[in-house]
Amino acid sequence: MPDSRATAIQYAQDNNQHLLEELFTLLRFPSVSTLPENKPDIRQAAEWLANKLTKIGMSGVQIFPTAGHPVVFAENKSAGPKAPTVLVYGHYDVQPAEPLELWHSGAFEPTIRGENLFARGASDMKGQVIAALGAVEAIMRTGRLPVNLKFLFEGEEEIGSPNLGDFIASHLELLKSDVALNPDSGIINPDLPSITYALRGLAYFELRITGPDHDLHSGVFGGIIHNPAQVLCELIAGLHDREGRVTLPGFYNKVGVLDAEERAELARLPVTDAILKQQTGAPNLSGESGYTQIERLGARPTLEVNGLLSGFTGEGSKTVLPSKAMAKISCRLVPDQDPEEVHQQLMEYLQANVPNTVTYEVINLAGSPASISDRHSSGVEAMSAAMEEVWGKRPVFRREGGSVPVVVKFQQLLGIESVNAGFGLPDDNFHSPNEKLHLPTWRRGVETLIHFFYNLG
Repeated sequence: MPDSRATAIQYAQDNNQHLLEELFTLLRFPSVSTLPENKPDIRQAAEWLANKLTKIGMSGVQIFPTAGHPVVFAENKSAGPKAPTVLVYGHYDVQPAEPLELWHSGAFEPTIRGENLFARGASDMKGQVIAALGAVEAIMRTGRLPVNLKFLFEGEEEIGSPNLGDFIASHLELLKSDVALNPDSGIINPDLPSITYALRGLAYFELRITGPDHDLHSGVFGGIIHNPAQVLCELIAGLHDREGRVTLPGFYNKVGVLDAEERAELARLPVTDAILKQQTGAPNLSGESGYTQIERLGARPTLEVNGLLSGFTGEGSKTVLPSKAMAKISCRLVPDQDPEEVHQQLMEYLQANVPNTVTYEVINLAGSPASISDRHSSGVEAMSAAMEEVWGKRPVFRREGGSVPVVVKFQQLLGIESVNAGFGLPDDNFHSPNEKLHLPTWRRGVETLIHFFYNLG
């Protein structure tokens, strides 16, 4: 290990308590992006981050207004024009803490119990933001940066980043970089590091079925009026075949084949049926035939019903024939699938299957394409070597089932790939009461990021 690297790591270890106290400060801001009453807290969190970036030696620190919550930017070009430039992404907003009665300590009063720090945003992702800042500070306090850095912290990730695309598009030169570091992710368990190299996209719809122009008495009109709830259930039942495959016309036309090498890499992930049943509480697992559970989770597209509503749902009985029925439907997409094409595929399915006894409407609520990164890129290899140095074992590579729109935006608008490597754990209760951060893993994360910047430089 080079001396400069060792010195930076020693600095991080010696100053861990100070870094933890800074994380406590950031966690105390209830920076909930979806609630208007928390707008002042969002602003205060942004100002605190801007001040922190200035203190560790960044230049050009700015808080940019958007149509929603502000973006914090900073940079340091001291490594020179021949060194690569890393764009470090993060978000400082959090999900609402409710239901508050389920928290064992205050959601915005950071509390350590055992090896874990409990607070809203501890893992997602204020802990990851502070880890990145701590790694950079350790390097700058003990030597020179091996890479040029740019920081982009947004305040709207938890509401879908509605203004980030416009901000990036209008600041292309400012954000120009060679690679992005996105720590908004996690690892498999405390003893096994992992790198996420692919993220599924999303296509989200609301399907409305309408029959009569008002609710009817089911005894008087049942038998002559086609029940919209029944029609909706039959349509939903037809969206999958007996093999668990989605039946939308052309849905799999652009779905790539997993090669043997990638399937072997995914098979290294220690995710068993027993673990999945324990995590979900489901009695048994199901899914598309011909694929392992881990392949179904991240490498295959899906269609899920997220919600259903029709008729009388209160306590007791009411003999109603409902006028309307509604379903929320989402598809997770893999690379090369297009959300708008999936929208058209759904429309084609409905045109062929909705009877003329009802009418229907589809509202296209959200869509974003999938992303995939080269597992052999310089950024990914730098992170892989960093994790192996800290953990003593080669990381596993995984496809993440969820969607992270910023990764696609960086690909499309800036033309750069992201290294998706954070240090949250599957049981960190993201978006749930008692969100936590495993502190030993977090400390390893700071050291890993120090190695990453040196490896890339």
